[in-house]
Amino acid sequence: MRLAGKVAIITGAGAGIGRAAALLFAKEGARVMIADCDSERGAETANIIREDGGEATFIQVDVSKAADAERMARATVETYGKLDILVNNAGIYMQADAVEMTEEDWDRILDVNLKGVFLCSKYCIPEMIKVGGGAIVNIGSEAGIVGIQNQVAYNVSKSGVIALTKSMALDFAAHNVRANCLCPGRTLTPLVEKVIAEAQDPESTQRALEEDRPLKRMGRPEEIAAGILYLASDESPYATGSILSIDGGYTAQ
Repeated sequence: MRLAGKVAIITGAGAGIGRAAALLFAKEGARVMIADCDSERGAETANIIREDGGEATFIQVDVSKAADAERMARATVETYGKLDILVNNAGIYMQADAVEMTEEDWDRILDVNLKGVFLCSKYCIPEMIKVGGGAIVNIGSEAGIVGIQNQVAYNVSKSGVIALTKSMALDFAAHNVRANCLCPGRTLTPLVEKVIAEAQDPESTQRALEEDRPLKRMGRPEEIAAGILYLASDESPYATGSILSIDGGYTAQ
C-alpha cells in the first residue's frame, strides 16, 4: 500500500475527481478526512470508504472561510493524530468574459478556487511540519496554463493556484513539505455528464467536448486520481513546485 500509515485531507471529495482520489487513497492505506460543502455527497464518500473496509471521516467545510479551514485541520489531527497529505481539490466553475462577469461571481470563484487553497494550506502546513513534513497537491487546470475563452475568473483562479504552488514549494522546502500542482484537462465528472445529458444533442455535444484534444476523449476521474496519488506519495520525494498536466495532450498543442 502506497499510503499506509498516512493521514490525508481531500477537499471537494463529495464527487468527481475528489471522490475518486479519496477512494484511491483509502484503498492505498490512507486514513482520509473527506471535506466538502455538500453534506450529503461528502458523507456518502466517507460511507463508501468505510463500507469497503477503509477509514474515513466527513467534515462539512467552506474552504473560502478561514474558520472552516482551521477547524478542518484541527479536527483531522484530533481524529487521526497527525496530518501528512493535503489535496486542495475544491473548486467551482462559471462561464463569462471580463465584461459579462459580475463582481460577486468574480469574488466567489477566486474565494473558493484560490483563496481556499491558501487558507487550507495555511492551517495544514504547520501540522505537517510537526511530523517532519508532508505533501500538498493542488488541483489546477489546463485553464491555468493556456487561455480558454469565456471563463475569465476560472482561468485566473487556476493560474493563481499554479503560482501559489510554486511559492509554497520554495517557502517550505526546508521543512520537507512538498507542494505540487496537478492540472487536469476536461474530465468526465458528474457535472460534465449532466451538461451532456441536458444538451439538445447529447451525442454531438460529447463529441465536441472530446475532439479538441489529441487523444480525442475526455479523462476519467480515476485517471486524474492516479496522478494525485503519485504526487502525494513517497514515490515522488524529489518533486516539489512541479506542474503535472493530465489533459489528453490539450496543452501540448
